[in-house]
Amino acid sequence: MTHGHPHTSHHGAQHSTQHDHHWQDDADQAEILDLDAEILAEHIAAITAWLPLKTSPRRIVDLGCGTGAGTFALLNRFPEAHVIAVDASPGHLHRLRKKACAQDVDDRVRTVQADLDAADWPDLGTPDLVWASASMHHMADPGRALRNVHDMLPSGGLFAVVELAGFPRFLPEGAPEDRPGLEERCHAATDHFHAEHVPYRGADWGPMLTAAGFTLDDEHTITVNIDGAHSEAIGHYALNALRRIRGAATEALPAEDLAALDRLLDTDGPHSVLRRDDLSVRTERTVWAARRT
Repeated sequence: MTHGHPHTSHHGAQHSTQHDHHWQDDADQAEILDLDAEILAEHIAAITAWLPLKTSPRRIVDLGCGTGAGTFALLNRFPEAHVIAVDASPGHLHRLRKKACAQDVDDRVRTVQADLDAADWPDLGTPDLVWASASMHHMADPGRALRNVHDMLPSGGLFAVVELAGFPRFLPEGAPEDRPGLEERCHAATDHFHAEHVPYRGADWGPMLTAAGFTLDDEHTITVNIDGAHSEAIGHYALNALRRIRGAATEALPAEDLAALDRLLDTDGPHSVLRRDDLSVRTERTVWAARRT
């Protein structure tokens, strides 16, 4: 979720279920994935509507499904479809299954726990559409994963790779007042960490898809800019995101920036990010649509 899959994602989010070393435990990750799904629902729906499909898919695989942002968007977009939701986390899959039951679509969803970094994937059938949101950039060997998807699809089958352009931004320019530009410095401080642990974050997937045997149909970027002035969810989204950035940036930030960041993260303090009415969610989400010919 798509991840954001605030792919880090996370984004991602969003955001992914593979080996994301800077996210804490399963429950924390699930929370931010659910927030990502709620806040970016309109944008996820826009991407599913944009997909260059020749016919409505009946069999869909959601790779690195997280807690189901893509799964449920696809079920809503294609009411005749069934989705196989694949993730390494049993906790995420349990959460997705509970949502499916609550929405009365559990008969259209099958969950599969699998490590997508493994050489051999489980049998996922022959889908018409494979969706991977904020999950591909976490693969240890993305080339192998792309070839696995290529081999899974029939001729004419579509593969949609969706990625966020890094972690979203939340604070306005010049904030916080005592340390203007803090958020950008935090992101800059995590660059080395991400280059080491998540080297494919921000990659151009077009050439890699072509190298794996796909024909690239199209590429589309959606700009996200959501006003959070009256959104409690965006406050919590920012809180969770900044906590993860704090963990990755600790060694690279000066003490003054860490102190300012901690004031934002102190939910009981007067400077808590939850008390701000000037937040927004700003990022870009790109989708590559590739076909097996």
